[in-house]
Amino acid sequence: MSVSSYTQRLLDAFAEQPFLLAPMAGVTDAPYRLMCRDHGARLAYSEMVSVAGLAHASEKTWDLVLPDEREPQICVQLFGSKPEQFSAAVRAVEERVGDKLTLIDLNMACPARKVTTKGEGSALMRTPDLAAEIVSACVSEAHVPVTVKMRVGYGAHDRNAPEFAARMAEAGASAVAVHGRTAGQLYQGTADWSIIDEVAAAVSVPVIGSGDVFSADDAVRMLTTTSASAVFCARGTYGNPWIFEDALEALRTGSPARVRDYRDRLGALRRHVELLARAGAHMARARTFAAWYLKGIPDAAAWRRRSVGCSTAEDFMRLVDDLDAAAADWYLDRGKVVARSIEA
Repeated sequence: MSVSSYTQRLLDAFAEQPFLLAPMAGVTDAPYRLMCRDHGARLAYSEMVSVAGLAHASEKTWDLVLPDEREPQICVQLFGSKPEQFSAAVRAVEERVGDKLTLIDLNMACPARKVTTKGEGSALMRTPDLAAEIVSACVSEAHVPVTVKMRVGYGAHDRNAPEFAARMAEAGASAVAVHGRTAGQLYQGTADWSIIDEVAAAVSVPVIGSGDVFSADDAVRMLTTTSASAVFCARGTYGNPWIFEDALEALRTGSPARVRDYRDRLGALRRHVELLARAGAHMARARTFAAWYLKGIPDAAAWRRRSVGCSTAEDFMRLVDDLDAAAADWYLDRGKVVARSIEA
């Protein structure tokens, strides 16, 4: 069966790098995307962007959309529930982002109560007619592929993703992504990857798999054991921006992904703070990702407590300097980082 030019464009991109930086609210800002791009993320997504916010011309909302000047591309994820606002948002995003825009993704997966109570996010899986109308409205305006992200279903026992995906593809979606949990599960329990195969059997467009990809090996396993054409890396990027290049290398060589040690993570923490400072972003972001980079080091709890007290880039740089000094006394014991000064 022939595919559309937009679908083929995505398939070509996935063939080069099938491991994608997923859209994550409160996480995938420009510094985070740049950090991941440095380590192999070719397709990177914005945070979730409200079409209502764009309709009101909120510059704060536009800050979520516009790529950094150093970024070669961006995928913009939109959420809302009004087709006319989606149409206007697509026109505005295309105008302001220009040639760097790779695709428009429509969020029909977010399980957050403040989103679903408005009929947005995963709640749209309960109103497939409206969801299809939203897709059609976006496709009619877009000059890039339009994709949809969904879940297994909305309720705890719902499993309508295959039928829902087919409706979205019929409405013009060039690809669909599916997270292996229902909205009711939030992020609890284990993601059911079998839904990827069920959705792929129901549609002729590419399927992006999502859920419980915590490592490069997980990403490779999802790609090779399911019908996914690409894999979303979300929480697996926390403190691990190398997941993209490591997964691609493991896929190509057939070997387990390399293990990154504390030296890599300390260097990455320094680099991430630098990117955040250069962007003029609030350092509260650094407190969050510092905890991810510090996981598993000696006295990690004490270092995390200190990071919570950091309020400037200089504070964080002093923290990293002290960590570098302390690391001179660390060594690996059966894969665990141990400090000689605290040996039993």
